[in-house]
Amino acid sequence: MAKVFGVSRSGFYYWINHRHKVTQRNEHRKLLDSKVREAFDDNKERDGARRIQKELEENGNKHDVKTIAASMKRQSLVAKAARKFKCTTDSKHRLPVAPNLLEQDFNATAPNQKWAGDRTYLATSEGWMYLAVVIDLYSRQVVGWSMSTRMTATLVCDALSIALFRRGMPEG
Repeated sequence: MAKVFGVSRSGFYYWINHRHKVTQRNEHRKLLDSKVREAFDDNKERDGARRIQKELEENGNKHDVKTIAASMKRQSLVAKAARKFKCTTDSKHRLPVAPNLLEQDFNATAPNQKWAGDRTYLATSEGWMYLAVVIDLYSRQVVGWSMSTRMTATLVCDALSIALFRRGMPEG
């Protein structure tokens, strides 16, 4: 068998007798791998070998960048590339624009006099969720809200419907 694999017989028997022994080098390597994995996970899997090396150095663990890179390769850790910012608002359109009835006056003297709404997106473990909220500007209380996996007109209409239902269909 040693001839087939191209190794010496003494080397083969040495490996047979010592393959289960833990060496100091392997212990050091396992410790480094766990530190690299922890730093990688703490930074949301975005940092590469250079940034992880700097972070470990700040914590008192001096290692070469190539050593960190080898540890990452051994563990199949690949940093996520940052996405380029993409603006999703289209301000240059020819669609009709609703008038600003509040004119930046967000104070109300009675409940149900002025409502304001907004929508936003939230990152969850299952993907993006969109949230639409309606607040009463008098009490600053959320009077209606709706969540969905898609940002549609139905999302906003549902939030408004809930607000109307909770406030007993106020007039005006």
